[in-house]
Amino acid sequence: MRPETAAELQAAGMEPSAVATIVETALLEDVGSGDVTSIATIPAGDVGEADLVARAPGVVAGLWVAAAVFQAAPLDDEVPGAAVARHIEFEAHVADGAAVARGAVLATVAGPTRALLTAERTALNLLCRMSGVATHTRAWADALAGTKARVLDTRKTTPGLRILEKYAVRAGGGTNKRMGLYDVAMIKDNHKLAAGGLTAAYDAVRRTFPDVAIQVEVTTTAEAIESVRAGARFLLCDNMSPDLLRTTVDAVRATGEAVEIEATGNLTLEVAAAYAATGVDYLSVGGLTHSSPILDIALDLDPERD
Repeated sequence: MRPETAAELQAAGMEPSAVATIVETALLEDVGSGDVTSIATIPAGDVGEADLVARAPGVVAGLWVAAAVFQAAPLDDEVPGAAVARHIEFEAHVADGAAVARGAVLATVAGPTRALLTAERTALNLLCRMSGVATHTRAWADALAGTKARVLDTRKTTPGLRILEKYAVRAGGGTNKRMGLYDVAMIKDNHKLAAGGLTAAYDAVRRTFPDVAIQVEVTTTAEAIESVRAGARFLLCDNMSPDLLRTTVDAVRATGEAVEIEATGNLTLEVAAAYAATGVDYLSVGGLTHSSPILDIALDLDPERD
């Protein structure tokens, strides 16, 4: 990975070493012992350029992750007497988070042709996936525009790709919730049952991890009020109708405590405005990461351009 790529990833909130691990794993899965087709059809030492082109309108995310893939691709061995490029150059033409039209050239990549084609599918798999998440998230952000509510992601991410998918949510205008089980405690039904009740579960977490933020999932107004009295300052209102949610929000606000309230469970774009109108602070949508279709992006090679 070139220094400028690492710097772009770091600035975006993605640890370069973590991205490098994802890239290494993905390339190993695809390339294995070598790209037999490219080795057979492309002479060692050939160099070329290629454009990353949007095949559909959407929101871009992951350009510098794609750069990291290309820059990790295996390069040709030195060819005696030939001026062989020893690295991959990557130039982004748009920024992550940009809305693009079909046909937009997103970036240009240049270097050994074999390396470009060897890395093509892995780079596109990650870029298309991330851009699909960003595009879906932007639709939610647009649906909530003009309200106080913001869209949150969840932990329903592709195993191994969480930092990429949660970054894509940010690029699309969404907000990240907890990154994992370690940074925020979230008390759900099974925790309440195991601990002997909602308040007991809250107290147990607070005693054991006094500095960790606690969120409590509730399904009734009574549970919401019990959570606030126990000390909770973030509530997940699960599978409530808009009417019940509005009643719960009003009851919680009437306590005078500064409590953040999230609607969650089976939310769709069609009902986003109705749920936002209840006065909640957030709508959490697992589908941002588990059900977003990819954004179609292609690599168009022009080996004669250099």
